[in-house]
Amino acid sequence: MTAFIFPGQGAQFTGMGKELYDSNPIVKSLFEQANATLGFNITDIMFTGSAEALKQTRVTQPAVFIHSVAAALAQDTQPNMVAGHSLGEFSALVANQTLSYEDGLKLVYKRAMAMQRACEANPSTMAAILGLDDATVEAVCASITDEIVVAANYNCPGQLVISGSLKGIEIACEKLKAAGAKRAMPLQVGGAFHSPLMEPAREELAAAIEATHFNKPVCAVYQNVNALPSTDVTVIKKNLIDQLTAPVRWTQSVQNMVKDGGVRFAECGPGKVLQGLVKKIAPQAEVLSL
Repeated sequence: MTAFIFPGQGAQFTGMGKELYDSNPIVKSLFEQANATLGFNITDIMFTGSAEALKQTRVTQPAVFIHSVAAALAQDTQPNMVAGHSLGEFSALVANQTLSYEDGLKLVYKRAMAMQRACEANPSTMAAILGLDDATVEAVCASITDEIVVAANYNCPGQLVISGSLKGIEIACEKLKAAGAKRAMPLQVGGAFHSPLMEPAREELAAAIEATHFNKPVCAVYQNVNALPSTDVTVIKKNLIDQLTAPVRWTQSVQNMVKDGGVRFAECGPGKVLQGLVKKIAPQAEVLSL
């Protein structure tokens, strides 16, 4: 069985999607539609913009979404299951026909703007912790009671990203190094994604999701919040809303997909980050790019 998987923020690069745009008329129309829907030429930034321009949340999220969906829709094959890392969950929901491309793009742009506002209102950050088991990282985060620090991205065994206030992340990194972490690296991100500090953005996005039409999916999506497959539209909506303040359980999602028959993982979109994670989580699985 084939699983289509979709990357999140951070996978972007200058020139992303240009080859697909030039070679595939279906992709070209999707990109042009995105320019019209967003009201600015995001394709210009994707193809020739600077790394700094691409890094803006209002650009990054729709850019990764557009490239990812285009890569999936350009394929002749259909997935048996889908999943996306954070932002990538929206791409996955277009690939399994739960969301239309246009509705998915509008939601992603609203999500990006809401997250940017939340970050500006409350400066915060994230850090990657390497070489510790999940339980130790969780225990250290829980021990910091006067600041917000939580486990945010369960990327693969031995790689967990934490999220929280600036001071909280600083304290946690020192404690985690003392606990034996190989590395505790603050990340160059706009804020504390997948933490309680995203609550204002979650509320904004909830209203937009509730107002959007969701179709019955053609295959299950394994969602970040609980790592479980779902084809129930009500459940999918709730999990998509909760995702902004809850951790991304990527390790568990891949493990569950393999258990349910996923032996071939095709990463759709920019970069190869998810392929690397899948290899660490399920070395027996086949991985490739689309």
